[in-house]
Amino acid sequence: MSLSIRDVLLLPQLQAMRLRAGQAGENHQVRWPYVAENASITQWVLGGELVFVTGINQPRSEANLQQLVREAHERHCAGLVILTGPLYIQQIPPSVLAEADRLGVPLIEQPYDLPMIGVTEAIGSALVQAQLLGSSRQQLIEQLLDGNIADTTVLAHRADRLAVDLRQPRQVLVVQLTGTAELFRALAPETAEILLQSFRQEVLQALTRSLNALGQPLPVLSQAEQWIALLPSGQAEALARNRVIVEQLLHQLNAGESRLRVFAGLSACCPQPTELARGLGQARQALMAAQSFPERLGLCCFEELGVLELLVAIRDRSLLDRFVNTTLGPLLQHDLGHHAVLTQTLEAWMQANGNLVAAAQGLGVHRNTLNYRMQQIKTLTGLDLDDAQHRLNIAVALMIWRLSSHTSPTKNPV
Repeated sequence: MSLSIRDVLLLPQLQAMRLRAGQAGENHQVRWPYVAENASITQWVLGGELVFVTGINQPRSEANLQQLVREAHERHCAGLVILTGPLYIQQIPPSVLAEADRLGVPLIEQPYDLPMIGVTEAIGSALVQAQLLGSSRQQLIEQLLDGNIADTTVLAHRADRLAVDLRQPRQVLVVQLTGTAELFRALAPETAEILLQSFRQEVLQALTRSLNALGQPLPVLSQAEQWIALLPSGQAEALARNRVIVEQLLHQLNAGESRLRVFAGLSACCPQPTELARGLGQARQALMAAQSFPERLGLCCFEELGVLELLVAIRDRSLLDRFVNTTLGPLLQHDLGHHAVLTQTLEAWMQANGNLVAAAQGLGVHRNTLNYRMQQIKTLTGLDLDDAQHRLNIAVALMIWRLSSHTSPTKNPV
């Protein structure tokens, strides 16, 4: 369990503090308090900090306060606390409040006569308690996802004590971070690490906001470069709503220029907590398809897999590779040095159901170019594109190739 801005303001010792602006971000999660001593906070925060601005060691003009609000937003800080009183910062300028409202940065006013040591101690103690409770709740959810349920009665008692609702049907969401290696190859290690931690914090905050909006939120689990969340589900309308919410989440996180990107897989509905382990496996299968099929825009639901469900269940990869090589081997070998041009062409032709005009338009090439490429494909593979069985084999082989292209060194990804 984490500590939100709203939780901080509800602490009995901090009743003198007021949220003056940025109410849209009051669910931001606080990782720890940080007192800003410099004109800029950019170099000193990684995300999730509740930043305190005193004006004691660093004069704070109106322009500087606006700058701090923008930097808090850019660095995904939980919020900003400005101390006011007769000696340093007399009041928070309206322009600063307006900027916080515009960016959704919670801006809290703290009177100077409220001692900082008491504030930081209250927040620190609350963070420790929240982390202990959150750790217990996460352990319970991990137990469910592992399928390690020894005694359902004990499980129910623990869930009630920890306020984990197991009566609500859930859908398992797995979000995968990619691009870390590329980030560190392109940038200096210190810069790459800051960007990575900032992006990870952004993912966690976005997931938390989405879960809070759905209601009955449960903790998000972090495992290496994956996040696992349990979404409330049940009726078909809830499943459709969850898909839209995850699509919006991915669009938001993948909209920037960063080399980092996230993909997501959603399970089918899990009516009982004993089905969550199965749901995790489904979500990860769907995630594999999402990473392999760009046309899915980074998201796949397990129930959309169709024949892919059968393919990903085959443990012996050599069987699938052999089928692909038998069907498309010469074509794939040819494309290793030609940017997968013919493979792309064959995929476009299949998706257009053999319509040459539609396939040419989809590829942005002249029909004569497409005809020439299709003749090359026939010559290389020896396949009869008018034969229904051959076309089925091509469709399945392309599906396997696309599904495994990001992991298999023998394939050349499009």
